[in-house]
Amino acid sequence: MLKNFDVQKLLSLIIPCVLAWAFAYLATNVFLEYAIGLFFWLPFVLGASTTLIFAYKRNIERQRLRDNAYLALFIFCFGLLAFAWEGIICLIMAFPVGMLFTYLGFLVGHLLSKTTINKKTPTIIVLLMLSVPALMAFEKKLNKAEDLRSVRTSIEINASAETVWKNVIEFPQLDEPTEFIFKTGIAYPINATIKGQGVGAVRHCNFTTGSFVEPITVWNQPNLLRFSVEEQPATMKEISLYDIHPTHLHGYWVSKQGQFKLTTLPNGHTLLEGTTWYVNKIKPDFYWTTWSDYIVHKIHNRVLEHIKKQSEK
Repeated sequence: MLKNFDVQKLLSLIIPCVLAWAFAYLATNVFLEYAIGLFFWLPFVLGASTTLIFAYKRNIERQRLRDNAYLALFIFCFGLLAFAWEGIICLIMAFPVGMLFTYLGFLVGHLLSKTTINKKTPTIIVLLMLSVPALMAFEKKLNKAEDLRSVRTSIEINASAETVWKNVIEFPQLDEPTEFIFKTGIAYPINATIKGQGVGAVRHCNFTTGSFVEPITVWNQPNLLRFSVEEQPATMKEISLYDIHPTHLHGYWVSKQGQFKLTTLPNGHTLLEGTTWYVNKIKPDFYWTTWSDYIVHKIHNRVLEHIKKQSEK
């Protein structure tokens, strides 16, 4: 039979995790919001409530309370995998902020447990839990302007602009990637084809998850190729025990347009610049665009290196 102490520890894990799973489902499948309420406030409340329940009317070592808060976070993440709500890669990306805010929640919970406010722990926990869906609902009501970002990558090629141009508008199959990031399920380009020439032609940049359909808007041979994005595939295939399609894989990272700019250098080489303009709907921007900019640069590098190789043959 479990001792009262063990029961209290068990409850400190079960109650916050069950509610956290419910709130995660609410954010991703009802509110359709991947934002501060999900990535920052939820792990904070998880850390605080787990600590408050475990420490309620008991004197427990600070380190044990901290470890218990982290255990709750691990159980919560494992549950997301088990319920097939998320895959491993996206959880890895979100884990650093989850760890940080779970720790901050633990600190606040530990501080409160050492004061006379500890007597009102049940009320505090209820208020904390109610604050999570309240913040998520508030974020849903906000009118968010789309922040159009651009990522530019360049490479110098020992070939004329005319030669490079031919390999820009379409290119054959790329080699299998060696970069680790593309072995995790993140989509990467495999080839490109084009139907027609000039403005109105349609380019297909084919990725492992499908095709970007790119109507040409500027055709300035051999200096500038610009295109809009009419359709795009899923951004990745999640690693999971199941065949899953989380909501954030569709419509949360949106490519708007792209271009290739070719500049003839004094040495006769060509400077090739690839630019992508995109909108990131997963918040907060300062964290998630660090990931997305990095991935776009990696995609650019893969394409530009292939064009360089083809052009310098």
